[in-house]
Order: sequence, then C-alpha cells, then structure tokens
Amino acid sequence: MIVIANSRTPEEQIQDIIQVIEREGLQVHVSRGEDRIVIGLIGSVEPRLADHLRQMNGVENVVKISKSYKLASRDFHPDNTVISVKGVQIGGGELVVMGGPCAVENAQQIDEIAGLVKAAGGQVLRGGAFKPRTGPYSFQGTGVEGLIMMAEAGHKHGLVTITEVMTPEYVDICAEYADILQVGTRNMQNFDLLRKLGETDKPVLLKRGFSATYDEFLNAAEYILAGGNPNVMLCERGIRTFESYTRNTLDLSAIPVLQNLSHLPVISDPSHGTGRRELVAPMTKASVAAGADGLIIEMHTDPDNSMTGDGVQSLFPDQFAELLQDLEKLAPLVGKSFATPKSPAGILS
Repeated sequence: MIVIANSRTPEEQIQDIIQVIEREGLQVHVSRGEDRIVIGLIGSVEPRLADHLRQMNGVENVVKISKSYKLASRDFHPDNTVISVKGVQIGGGELVVMGGPCAVENAQQIDEIAGLVKAAGGQVLRGGAFKPRTGPYSFQGTGVEGLIMMAEAGHKHGLVTITEVMTPEYVDICAEYADILQVGTRNMQNFDLLRKLGETDKPVLLKRGFSATYDEFLNAAEYILAGGNPNVMLCERGIRTFESYTRNTLDLSAIPVLQNLSHLPVISDPSHGTGRRELVAPMTKASVAAGADGLIIEMHTDPDNSMTGDGVQSLFPDQFAELLQDLEKLAPLVGKSFATPKSPAGILS
C-alpha cells in the first residue's frame, strides 16, 4: 500500500503520517518526486489504518499495491532510480558502457584491457574472478588474486569495476575490491545470496535468469531491496528458447517492460544475449534504441584463446572502439548522452 501526498506537503505532516504507520509495526519507504511524495507501507495493512490515513492532513490518496514486488515497483517509487558510483551515473541521462573480458586471467591481461576500455570511452571495467562454469573441470577463475588485479587496473585507468559474486561467503571479499557486484543468471534465485547482498552498500547488477519471467526477476530484486540496499540494476542477458543458432534469445522487449514496471536502471548484455560476435554490435544498438540505461559487453585482446572459451562472443578491441563511436552518435537520438574520447583512433591502429 502507498500513501500519496503532494510535494508541497509540509514536512511536519509527512512525519505525522510516518509515525502513525510505524506505530502499527510497519516499515516505511519514502520516495520524494518533483510532483508528489510517495510513502510506501511494507507489511500487512489493516483496513482501519488505510481509512485513518485517508483522513490525515496532507494525504491525497491511499492506494493498494497488488504486486508482490513492492520496493521494485514504479508505483512505490515513481521516479527513476539513479545509482552513482565514483562519479558514474547509472539510470540517469548518461549511457553507461561496461566492457572487459569474461574472466580476469592475469595482471597484464586485465591492465591492457582496462586501458583499451578507458580509451574507447567505457566507464566500467568488467571481469570475473570467480567463474560459475557448466563443467567442473573448466577454468574456474583466478579468485581473490583476480579481484586484486582488477581493482589495481581499475584504479590505474580511472574505471569503476564490476565482478560476479557466486556465494554469500564471498560477498564481503568481493565488495572489498569491486565497486559493483554482479549476480549471474544461475544465481538469480539464490535467495541466501540475495539477502546477503541486501546487507551491503555496494550497487548490485542482477542478471535475469535464463528462464525467468518479469515477475520472478523483479521479485528477486525485491530480496536485495528489502534487505536495505536500494542500489540495484536489472540486466537482460537473454533467455533460453527453442532457437539454437544463438546462445540465448536477447529479449529486447524486457527493456521497456521493466522500465514500465520498475524504477530500477536496466542494463543489456548483448554478448551473452547472442553468444555470437557478429551480433553484438547490432543488438547493442537495438538495446540503446529500446531505451537501455547501459550495456555490459565482452571485449578481449585475444578472444579466440580466452581461458573461458567464451571468445566467440567477445569483441576485438578495434570492434569495441568502433561500436562505442557509433553509440556516441546514437545515444542523443534516444535522449542519452555519451561522449567517447576525442581521438579514439589511437587504439585502432
């Protein structure tokens, strides 16, 4: 349930409303927009409380929210959430690009790629230190050493860093070295992990499960939000369908649908969404046209020999740089800003 008040309602009246709600043992979530203030009630609301709130000074309306995801719902939070990470604004007017390898392989590799991401105009360095693999004998990542390597590369080149966390036990160590924590598709409904991430103050990029509905996806985000962490991004990374030509089917409709249902930033992953290098650029542009707040794109200096075997979906550095130059032209057409370096040709030579 939400209580709606005008943005010009005196603060004293807002606090009176909050006190009445909290006396009933309910949690309160306040969202202040330009035109109205929305006070969310979390818990079981008695009809008598709803009637009482309707009669209070400053209250314009009391509305019951039927969605199971309260905090993630746009009804609860009408304005877009903007997440600020070291000066990078995610969910606002800037198109954010996260680029880098599937996995951190060694210090030289991640340092070189970080320099290329920065030179091309990317703002975030991606790289996995712990890798969830289908087969137990596949490369499982460089672990904590990889976290340290990526943190050093990000600091050196002035990039925000993002890495995947796989278990609740690794949340604290990943949060110590990375700026954004990623939840992979296999862990979207790892509720113990989501609860733990709700306790951290680090932003979380939550990837959609490869068979998850929108409701299931947003309810997974709700676990993190309900734990006290408001900084959640939703990532469409492709779903599993009957089609075998692509690794997954990138659900472009998820971008506007999620933005309609939720206030959280929406990121697109065209690399995993297609699994084919030649499709990454067109699906990146399609994602921007659909309204994505950002992209997470795999790029590797030697993708055909990457340790994870995902090289087939990784761009070469010149392809990555060329794509970002195209995004600089495309972004303003959909109301986004994106400025690449003035002379990116240096990394193409």
